[in-house]
Order: sequence, then structure tokens, then C-alpha cells
Amino acid sequence: MSRTSSFVQQQAADSSRVRQVAIVVGATLFVALCARLSLPLPFTPVPLTLANFGVLLVGVLLGSKRGFAALALYLAEGAAGMPVFSPAGPGGIAQLLGPTGGYLLAYPLAALVAGWIAERAPASFAKFAIAALAAEAVIFAGGLSWLMVLTHTATQAVSFGLYPFVFGEVIKVAVAAGIATKLKM
Repeated sequence: MSRTSSFVQQQAADSSRVRQVAIVVGATLFVALCARLSLPLPFTPVPLTLANFGVLLVGVLLGSKRGFAALALYLAEGAAGMPVFSPAGPGGIAQLLGPTGGYLLAYPLAALVAGWIAERAPASFAKFAIAALAAEAVIFAGGLSWLMVLTHTATQAVSFGLYPFVFGEVIKVAVAAGIATKLKM
């Protein structure tokens, strides 16, 4: 192989890596913007936010590896004090230890699950809806588990962290699946 050809291949590989990093960083920005759209609810310490929607969409569009990386980076950004979490909370590490901490910490795994499912079989609304629904199950498992630790009761955790959000989450799943279907087909 000639020296010029090797140089061109290296430049192409470097360009591809830079592009992948930019996509992952852009995904964290997207989730952060979604998290800023937040509505505190008076009957629960968990706000209504579009962050879960961002996680679902990032997972199904970027796939398991890049989705996981994006949401792990998102958590690192938030833990470092960057204003990426919902403004309804204290921000930083305190937000990860507060009532929404379980949801937040589940985000990388949720994106991984959504991406893993989305990577299999041909693109379809049903497949993306199943991927988003599975990711929601991961998010709520993490969130409700942490709320149970904080409230010491499953009943209170479910009242605070599940019932008020079911309708909105169904809409988020459907919209994420619809967008993914349009973009991936």
C-alpha cells in the first residue's frame, strides 16, 4: 500500500471517529434540551419532563453502543454540574441522589436496551414502539426502585413515580416510534 493511500485511509478513519463523537455529544445536548422542558407537579417530587422521550429517541436512532455512550456522558455532564438535568431539581450529584436519581441512572441502560432492540429486524413502527416501551420499563424500574428506597414503601413510590406519568409516557413511546420510523425507513 502506498504512503498516500495509507494517509487517506487514516484521515477517513479519523473523520469517522470525530463524526461519531459529535453524534454522541449532540445526543446529550438533545436529551438536555428535552429535560429543560419540565413541569413540576404539586403531588409528587418527580417532575413531568421530556427527558425520557429524548432517551427513547436517542436509543432507537443511535443504537445500543452510541445510545449507551450518549446517556453515560449525559450523566457525567450532569454530575459535573452542567445544567443538563431538569431545572426542577437541585442539579449535579444532588439530583442523582434525589427522587429522580433512579430514573436518571437508568438512562444509559434504557438507551442500550432500546438500541439493541432497534438494531434487530427490519425497521417498523411496531419494532420501534417495542424498543421504546422496553426502555421505558428500564427507566421506571430504576426510578421506582430508588423511590422505594427513599419512601420506604412501594405504594408511595408508585403513587409518586408511576401513576401520574403513564399517559404521557405512552404518548412519548408512540411519538419516538413514529419519528424513528420516518427517519429509518
